[in-house]
Amino acid sequence: MTHIPIAPNLASLQSTEAPTQHFTWLSPDGLTLAGVRWSPQGSVGKKTPVLCLPGLSRNTRDFGAIAGFLTKQGHEVIALDYRGRGASEWSPDWQTYTLPQEAADIDLAISEQNLDQFVLLGTSRGGLHAMAMAQRYPADRMIGVILNDIGPEIPLASLLRIRDSIGLKMAFAGWQELTIHLRTGLGDQFPALTECDWLRFARQLATETDGNVTLDYDPQLRRQLDGLEDGDAFPDLWPLYDGLFNIPVLILRGERSDLLSTGTSKAMIQRHNRSDLIVIPAEGHAPLLWDPISQQAILQFLGKS
Repeated sequence: MTHIPIAPNLASLQSTEAPTQHFTWLSPDGLTLAGVRWSPQGSVGKKTPVLCLPGLSRNTRDFGAIAGFLTKQGHEVIALDYRGRGASEWSPDWQTYTLPQEAADIDLAISEQNLDQFVLLGTSRGGLHAMAMAQRYPADRMIGVILNDIGPEIPLASLLRIRDSIGLKMAFAGWQELTIHLRTGLGDQFPALTECDWLRFARQLATETDGNVTLDYDPQLRRQLDGLEDGDAFPDLWPLYDGLFNIPVLILRGERSDLLSTGTSKAMIQRHNRSDLIVIPAEGHAPLLWDPISQQAILQFLGKS
């Protein structure tokens, strides 16, 4: 395990925008889904592409900073919006907002984007997809996995916190109202963020139309968590994690995370002899991937994959 000192002010870290290409594909049930490709910059030789999958209610903008960094090193970066998130179409049936349906959507995108080989970077829910994908993609195709603040054990209290925050308030009078809302809910998990950082974070989560700022996901997503109750048992996902045994794994954990515990992350390292753990100081769930600690860790991992 590596624990690195406190990162500098995140607002001072500027990422260079890489050339982007927006694309769409059709889901098996006919929804138009969206993704982004960031192309390598300069004359650096082309390297393994990185496929990015976001968290439950998040979108491709979460990966803009890490894409700007990695493309300068010769890596193409591809990120996908799940159905009902970001630029993807919302489903008329909220019951299709499931991991299996999303998996079918992801597989189609991988095929249509001709990703013969890739490293998978999954944040939160994206990491659950990564673990499941080891059953579908051999180690010579998905050649590495980066799990951003997710593991095979998720505390129920964390899921209840997410349940009680997602989909309830979607629209805000402006960016300032949204940044206050975010800071109120997440300030204890991200104590180092400045006002500029909170605004940057807000712009990853929402878009502005006619002066109104709205979060970029279908509020019906919360219905997937409606059945959660105190005392519920979380499924045993260790067998799913064990499916990564022949693939190098990098685990990023936010120091203040309430979703990936210290104990679970240490157990993941002990269980997998080709894994590394990096703890991101002063960040919770999930690390934003803006800082040099997480970016350098990802780059070094890609060099070994």
